[in-house]
Amino acid sequence: MGATPGRNVRRKVVTQLPETERVILDELSTPVSHYAHAVRAGNLVFISGVVATDKEGNVVGPGDPVAQTRQIFRNIQLLLDRFQAGPQHIVKVTVYLRNMEDRPRVNTVREEYFGVHRPASTLVEITKLIDPALLVEIDATAVL
Repeated sequence: MGATPGRNVRRKVVTQLPETERVILDELSTPVSHYAHAVRAGNLVFISGVVATDKEGNVVGPGDPVAQTRQIFRNIQLLLDRFQAGPQHIVKVTVYLRNMEDRPRVNTVREEYFGVHRPASTLVEITKLIDPALLVEIDATAVL
């Protein structure tokens, strides 16, 4: 039977959420806001935007997008290690560049890190990051 026209029919929707785990690693600098470095939801891992900082929060490679991208992938790998995963588990990245002209050099580092694996990707040019010395930020999604 269909609903009577003009009557609101409410149905209870039950959603089963996957088990989640929020990760803040001591090996990475403390988040500058209210977020986790990564969140695992079921077999998905969502990695927050990662920048080129060391454990103490110092910018690695100021003015050098290649050095910054290498540090970012080192930081991402620390998070993946937490889940016993690697670059091949990443299915999507978003790369934020302060200068689109840096794309070819950043891409070289991506090729080094991912090898033959090619995740889906979005590239965006932005005007600023949290620190003026930062040139690149990358977030990622992995499937375990």
